[in-house]
Amino acid sequence: MLTAVKGARLGLRFFSSNCSKGYRQAHLVILPKHLADDFEAFCHSNPAPLPLLDRRQWGDNSWPPLAKDDVIRMYQDGVVVENVSSLQKSSVSARSASQQSSGRQVQWSDMVGFYLGSSFGFEAGLKKALAAARKVSMYKTAVPCIQVGVFSCPLVVSMCPIPAATLQAAVQGTHHHPHGAPVHIGDADLLGIQDLSRPDYGHPVELQPADIPVFWACGVTAEEAIISSKPSLAFTHSPGSVDLTDARESSPMWPPPHSMGSEVTSLPPELTPLCFLISPNPLFYSLASQRAVSKIRKLEAIIGEDPGQRGIKALFIQDELIRSCLALSHASSVAITTGFPTHYMHSPPDETDGPPGAIAMATMLLSLGKKVTMVMDRRALEMNQAIIDEAVKKGVLKSTIPLVTFEESAPNSALHFLCHHGDPTKPRYDHMVAIERSGRAADGNYYNMRGINIKHLVDPIDDLFIAADKLAGMTTTGIGDGGNELGMGKVKEKVKSLMPKGELIACDVPADYAITAATLLSSSGVSNWGGYAVACGLYLLHTCATHQRYLHRGLGKDHVTSEELRHWTANLPSVDKEESILSTLVDFGIRSGKSGNLAMEVDGLTFHPSHSDIITKLLEVTLDSD
Repeated sequence: MLTAVKGARLGLRFFSSNCSKGYRQAHLVILPKHLADDFEAFCHSNPAPLPLLDRRQWGDNSWPPLAKDDVIRMYQDGVVVENVSSLQKSSVSARSASQQSSGRQVQWSDMVGFYLGSSFGFEAGLKKALAAARKVSMYKTAVPCIQVGVFSCPLVVSMCPIPAATLQAAVQGTHHHPHGAPVHIGDADLLGIQDLSRPDYGHPVELQPADIPVFWACGVTAEEAIISSKPSLAFTHSPGSVDLTDARESSPMWPPPHSMGSEVTSLPPELTPLCFLISPNPLFYSLASQRAVSKIRKLEAIIGEDPGQRGIKALFIQDELIRSCLALSHASSVAITTGFPTHYMHSPPDETDGPPGAIAMATMLLSLGKKVTMVMDRRALEMNQAIIDEAVKKGVLKSTIPLVTFEESAPNSALHFLCHHGDPTKPRYDHMVAIERSGRAADGNYYNMRGINIKHLVDPIDDLFIAADKLAGMTTTGIGDGGNELGMGKVKEKVKSLMPKGELIACDVPADYAITAATLLSSSGVSNWGGYAVACGLYLLHTCATHQRYLHRGLGKDHVTSEELRHWTANLPSVDKEESILSTLVDFGIRSGKSGNLAMEVDGLTFHPSHSDIITKLLEVTLDSD
């Protein structure tokens, strides 16, 4: 579960000098009293750019004198009218300007001051990752902050180029500061920033070939909020001018404080962010907590078990599960395909491995608000629609899923299927998953594990994965247990050298992420387990404060409601649900892959105890509160 640390009035003392090092720095904002409650709520709704440290009535004796070298910006109606070094001086100017324009006299008793955490303390954390200090540029993004009252503006981010080799250190070196860990790592276009050489604030920086652009939420967002809301009078520190608190830089400040009077507690080490590359084009990294990653790695180990003790984990790729789950978490629209007609002499020819795992993933994705489409062979469309309807009727699925088919009719058929009007900039899907889907071999045919060509039963859905590889921003996952499944082309050389008939049957079409269930060399691998693990991994990411903060760029709520938690938990795979869907498949005449039995088994393993035990182990890891 997510937890929020409360407390906005921290009892901090403020120094009148900003030249000391090692202490947390703060940025001042002063607004009319009638806007104060909305601005406080605006800060709480957008905690990464606006970490609120304190709110006090201006003129309160507890307010410190400003540093003598501070520069204060004065705004009238959202426009900077003066830069001053003394609020006494600016009050006179403001009174004079106000009297000239409206006849009103400024009363400081009508003003409220806010101190926001400053990003200048990042330097210490970044120096641990950089050989030398770098300048920082600041940019307005196309990402809107959460609006509260009159306060509405785009998120402002600061950017620092970080060498790829020290990226993890930079992320972990800054996550405990007021603005927290980065809110975006990778291509600036994904934030709506068109040109990194033209910052809106600060100075341009030059990226070196090995550098990764890393973006943090920036307190200059407060200035944008003032500009857009146009208060009659407002003041802020100028960028680069801050005051100091008595809190040391090493004091954790994230999750941010949220209510007056509470204390900030230390950030647990298990929430430390870990960084993963999930897309090279466009370049994009994601974050998840050490706790969530550890649990997903345990899930990955469970689905690699070999109940029959007849194989070795030769084709396993570390962290493919976490990368796939991260990519799916960032996706808004997902297409899933399954279907392996290994029993070519029976009708239907399909096997029981694949559809249960596909439905388990779809169930969790739908509960998380994703759009889900299932891509099927035309020959099996009517049967699969009936299976989906039955799953909804039994409560395994909460709602139906659109089913579509793909058949090549023109050279650009795949592109037109994946993108609106065939436009590569308008994809219908962000991610495609193939689970136990027959994959095309190097000779263009499709083979079952016995080396029998079943091409006449398979539509060319592989073409969609090939086309997706050329589309920026679209990622793919393949889940398999034998090496001849769609997506397993990523490990085809190992399949060819290690699998019986590997040279013939190995799938030639890769996916970005290849999740291998069991060993791929044993006779007891089950792709359904991979689907269950993906569903559990998505649950863990959506109950991970570190990942959710990154997913939402530090904007909006920072905790899971009890209602959301109940909903997501109810949509996890379970022994009862998976037994129910397997029973439905058997009712439709779908057989076990290895044995060909029309029974409650998958790949020759009976549901109890083999599959039920795996599901139970996955749920124990997922729901463990430790």
